[in-house]
Amino acid sequence: MHVSPLFRQTKIAGRRAMRRTRLLRDNRATVMVEMAFCVPLLVLIGFGGIEMSNLTLVNTRISQIGLNTADNASRIAFGSNLSLPRVREVDINDVFAGAETQATGLNFKKNGRIILSSLEVNADGGQTIKWQRCYGDLKLASSYGTQGTGKTGTAFPGMGPSNNRVKAIAGTAIMFVEVTYQYQPVAYGNWLGPRQIRSEAAFTIREGRDLQGPDGNGVYNPSPSVTASSCA
Repeated sequence: MHVSPLFRQTKIAGRRAMRRTRLLRDNRATVMVEMAFCVPLLVLIGFGGIEMSNLTLVNTRISQIGLNTADNASRIAFGSNLSLPRVREVDINDVFAGAETQATGLNFKKNGRIILSSLEVNADGGQTIKWQRCYGDLKLASSYGTQGTGKTGTAFPGMGPSNNRVKAIAGTAIMFVEVTYQYQPVAYGNWLGPRQIRSEAAFTIREGRDLQGPDGNGVYNPSPSVTASSCA
């Protein structure tokens, strides 16, 4: 069958038009370009959410560690009905052991510090840090003073924020805890910058105690003695 040149040219032109139409409708390349721009941003936002969630969780855990440490220290009561309960070095170490267990997964010993202070009334009616013990390798001192601060006189104002000081009353003691933790990022390294999480808690002792101790320092270490959790 004879095909005229005009018909052949028309047919070829039609095929070319169909190919151009399919090309115009093919948006796969556009989607790939958009994804190339969007995926890094989505990943950034996703990991940022994970980091912020973890930071919030760690803040809560550090706060709870402070509260439980102060609470457990306030419950120390070793002795018999014939004498006032005593605070022993082994009891303080047990309190810190409980805090370490509660901090499982945080590598707290390496990156944290717990400072436990016994806030009491001195002979002059002022406030004093009768004894102080520490746990953790983070090199920090108490924000309020070391053991023996306020031993005499009434100049020491107590512990806690200046607008909300905690003060002991005669014949009892307050277990004041300062917890500091160097936050360990999950995804972004130092993206948040150096960040220390800090929390404070205080509990009054639950019952009467022998506050004097063997040498007036408030803490006993009977045989077999243990290594005190010194803040030095």
